[in-house]
Amino acid sequence: MPALRLLSRRRGTPFLRGNNIYLRFPKRSDYRKWSHVREASRRFLEPWEPTWPPDDLTRRSFHRRVGRYERDYARGTTVPLFLFTAGDDQLIGGLNISNIRRAASSSCMIGYWMAEQAAGKGLMLQGLQAAIPYIFGTLRLHRIEAACIPENKRSLRLLEKANFRYEGYLRGYLKINGEWRDHHLYALLEDDGPANTDPVGSGSLPCP
Repeated sequence: MPALRLLSRRRGTPFLRGNNIYLRFPKRSDYRKWSHVREASRRFLEPWEPTWPPDDLTRRSFHRRVGRYERDYARGTTVPLFLFTAGDDQLIGGLNISNIRRAASSSCMIGYWMAEQAAGKGLMLQGLQAAIPYIFGTLRLHRIEAACIPENKRSLRLLEKANFRYEGYLRGYLKINGEWRDHHLYALLEDDGPANTDPVGSGSLPCP
């Protein structure tokens, strides 16, 4: 496992910029910021995420999480990113590029979460606008998928603003907050065109 961690660091990790935000790979030193913002936004996030383990906000659990990120990144299956405000380096969310498939599929899934105090300011839209060219250009993928609970209106609007298109209804797709929930499936292809740049509220998609 240490060899994989070393390999991921030597290869370099993405640093993506938006107008007022930037995205970078998580570090173990992010623990204090991460635990503070997650705890402060817990009630806001829990309805849209898998059940939080009892030790989820502990330093040990966070370090295990980062170790998993490093292994998955080294294997080429996931690109985990934390979202920060550019002016004051505040951690305000995360965006996960996961389930990366190559060959004929050439696709991935995205999930994200946003701190409650930063929601509704268009910042996650900026995050998506920074991540999408990276996915299509650097990762050279053809298709990005996102699954959203129908009641999560913020995330539905966000995906539509980012030019994702509705493709179908997934019954009992993911276990969210202790229950198997139906989801809407959205997708964006590399030739679908740019996102709408108007501000939009930001919700959460499952982003472990």
